[in-house]
Amino acid sequence: MTLTEFVSELRGKRVESELIKSAVLTAVITFTIIGAAYALLWANAQFQKALFFLIFAALSYTLVMPIIRQARAYRQFPCMSGMMIGMTTGMLAGFLPGFYVAATNGMFIGSVFGMAVGIALGILNGSLCGVMGFLEGTMSGFMGGLMGAMTAFMLFNDHLKETSLIVFGVCAIIGIGLNYMIFEETKKEDRQRSESWVITAVIAAALMVITIWVVVYGPRSWIFS
Repeated sequence: MTLTEFVSELRGKRVESELIKSAVLTAVITFTIIGAAYALLWANAQFQKALFFLIFAALSYTLVMPIIRQARAYRQFPCMSGMMIGMTTGMLAGFLPGFYVAATNGMFIGSVFGMAVGIALGILNGSLCGVMGFLEGTMSGFMGGLMGAMTAFMLFNDHLKETSLIVFGVCAIIGIGLNYMIFEETKKEDRQRSESWVITAVIAAALMVITIWVVVYGPRSWIFS
């Protein structure tokens, strides 16, 4: 079965063997940054309130970064596969950060931040199949950022933290499903690009640092004032 092959390749020599390594590297970097921020901002009330959501933002980046590394390793995809990669990447990278930032700062800044991250990462992966993937990545990042922020804002007084768990769980299933889809599409293909782990580390660190800065020092809705 293909699923069995996919699981075995997580310990193999193909690109899929880097998925867990990429997730672990991202988790180590993002949680180290959160730990450093905690040491520096332990007395900051906004940081203390946002810590729960910052942890899930770190987990979100841990989910997205392996997708980016896996897709970019194969470089080119057919249009339908590339569109799906761009759409799913943009949606995950827009919805999750938008949701968690909106939960601490309000819908406007959550929407803007979610759209920025979602569009950027959606384009990064979607452009692997040309202009159609580029458009899918842009559109899904745009919609994902808005929808994530809107969902968090609507649930502000109604089990927001519980919803955070559900949202991340569903997105994790979608993200792992995309990893599996990419494996199915490329299991007979050779790797086209080998990137330094520094790129993964820099993107993960930049996303986490910017997220913390926006949450702590960025504008907030009057509701959070």
